[in-house]
Amino acid sequence: MLLEIKNLHVKYGNVEVIHGTNLHVDQGEIITILGANGAGKSTTLLAISGLVKPSEGEILFDGKSLNKLSANKIVKQGISQSPEGRRVFGILTVRENLNLGAFTLKDAKRVRKTLDWIYDLFPRLKERSEQLAGTLSGGEQQMLAIGRALMANPRILLLDEPSLGLAPILVKTIFETVREINRAGLTVVLVEQNARAALRLAHRGYVMEVGNIVLEDSAASLLENSDVQHAYLGGKK
Repeated sequence: MLLEIKNLHVKYGNVEVIHGTNLHVDQGEIITILGANGAGKSTTLLAISGLVKPSEGEILFDGKSLNKLSANKIVKQGISQSPEGRRVFGILTVRENLNLGAFTLKDAKRVRKTLDWIYDLFPRLKERSEQLAGTLSGGEQQMLAIGRALMANPRILLLDEPSLGLAPILVKTIFETVREINRAGLTVVLVEQNARAALRLAHRGYVMEVGNIVLEDSAASLLENSDVQHAYLGGKK
């Protein structure tokens, strides 16, 4: 087991938004977390990344607790996040954004090798390497956000709503790239409103409702689950 969340509680002020969540991620998996807006999916990712701290419970990576580590130390451990809304640095170039993703790495050759890999994954980023990130299209910015996260050479990639606001053809491209990243050995945790596409990509899935995991199963089984179809897939297709 690569990542384990045990009895996770998270509060924003006095309001608890995660109420004792348990989940696990095995090496080499793609898992997806489904749920309506406000269910606690993004907060779960933020807790794994160390950007919000649990009020109770434990997050274990390779058997070691992450609870007391700062966000930058969690990146050094091998967990990297591509955030919801992309959050690229618009006044910096594509290359400068990518280089920022490698802030934990000291080996220049390794950085160069990773950059070449990302340019292979996303040829558009190579074409626009000297262009300001703020002038990129939404799809290109999403590629950049994922590329920036990959620059840290993570063992787990956390993806928060990568298809948000993108045209269907770009969504297909992004998801195919995520599958390719996974085939290269990277474990992926995916939060995604496009439940059907996410379940077709993932190995396993969790369903969250108001801060609780209410269902866990293989992705194939969740696709066939009538409750999931009704709530998240718009009926069976």
